[in-house]
Amino acid sequence: MRILILGTGGMANTHAKNFAEIEGVELVGGVDVDPARVEAFNSTHGIQRGFGSLDAALAWGEFDAIANVTPDSIHHPTTMAALNAGKHVFCEKPLATDHTKAMEMTETAERLGLVNMVNLTYRNVAQLQKARDIVQSGQIGKVKHFEASYLQSWLVSKAWGDWRTESQWLWRLSKKHGSNGVLGDIGVHILDFAAYGAGSDFSKVFCRLETFDKAEGNKIGEYDLDANDSFAMTAQLENGALGVIHATRWATGHFNELRLRVYGDHGSVEVQHRHDWSKLFTCLGDDIETGVWTEVAVDPVPTNYMRFVEAVRTGRNLEPSFRHATNIQKVLDIATVTDRDKYEHKV
Repeated sequence: MRILILGTGGMANTHAKNFAEIEGVELVGGVDVDPARVEAFNSTHGIQRGFGSLDAALAWGEFDAIANVTPDSIHHPTTMAALNAGKHVFCEKPLATDHTKAMEMTETAERLGLVNMVNLTYRNVAQLQKARDIVQSGQIGKVKHFEASYLQSWLVSKAWGDWRTESQWLWRLSKKHGSNGVLGDIGVHILDFAAYGAGSDFSKVFCRLETFDKAEGNKIGEYDLDANDSFAMTAQLENGALGVIHATRWATGHFNELRLRVYGDHGSVEVQHRHDWSKLFTCLGDDIETGVWTEVAVDPVPTNYMRFVEAVRTGRNLEPSFRHATNIQKVLDIATVTDRDKYEHKV
C-alpha cells in the first residue's frame, strides 16, 4: 500500500512514523507548498518524492491513499480533489470547518466507494475502548448521566512553546486563519470521546463560548485573537442520558488531559487520559454500595493508522468514518448557534 503525506507540519511526523511502522506500507511522497519543509520532512522519513502541490502529486498518481495533514480550512478542497482522483483518504480532524462541507466530502467518498476515515486520535486509547465495551454490555445498566472535559494549559504555560511568538499556536486563536477556536480544535475530540464512551450520539445541545483578552487589542502581528478559548456545554444523548462537557486552554496545571465519567443505574465507568498515561476505573456490583472504584487493566488496541490500512486492504470502511465526523461537525455547528441564540437546539 502506497501512501502520500499531504502537509508536512508537526502532526505529519506522527502520521509518517505510524504508517511506516505498518508492514507492507510505503511512504511514497510528501507534499507542501514550502520546498524547504517538504525536503526536510522527506529526508527525515526516507521519502523519495516531494511535491509543491497536491495537483502535481495527483498528476504523478503513483499512490493508493493520502494522509491529509493540512490546516483545517484546507481539508475540504484537498480531500475533494483526492477523492475525485480515486484516492482513499485518511484526514486529520476536524473533517471540515462546517457541516455542509463535511457532508459533501462524506457523500462523495461514499458515492465513489472509497475508504474514508478521520484521525480522531483518542480512539487509540485502549481504556476508552474498554469503557465503551462495558457500557454497551449493559454492566452499568441504563446510562443516566455523563460528564466529560478536555483541559489544556498552553495559554498559561510555555511547556509546549510560547504561543505569543509561534505561528503553530497563533493560528489556532485566529478566525481568519481558519480556527474555530477551542470548540473546533479540541471540542471535536471531547465530543467524540464522550459520545463514543457513553455509547450514544447527541440529540440536544446548549453551549456557551468565551474568548478572553490575551494581548493588547487582542492582536499579535497578522493574527486577530478572536477565536474562543473555552466552552461549556450541556447535552443530551439519544439514549436519554444528560451530561456536561467543557474544554479550555486555560486549565493551569493540565497539559493535555481528557476525562469521561458515565453513570448508569447499576454502575459507573471513568476514563482518565493524559499525555503520559491512561487509566480506567469502574464502580460495579456490590461496590456501588460502598463507593469503591477499581482500576481495570486493558490490552492495547489497533491504532487509527492500522485500521485505515486494514480498511484499504479489505475494501471495508472502518470507524471513525467521514460520516461519523460529519455528525460531530453538526453538533459543533449547532453549539455555535446556541451560543448566539442562548437556548438549546436539537441536533
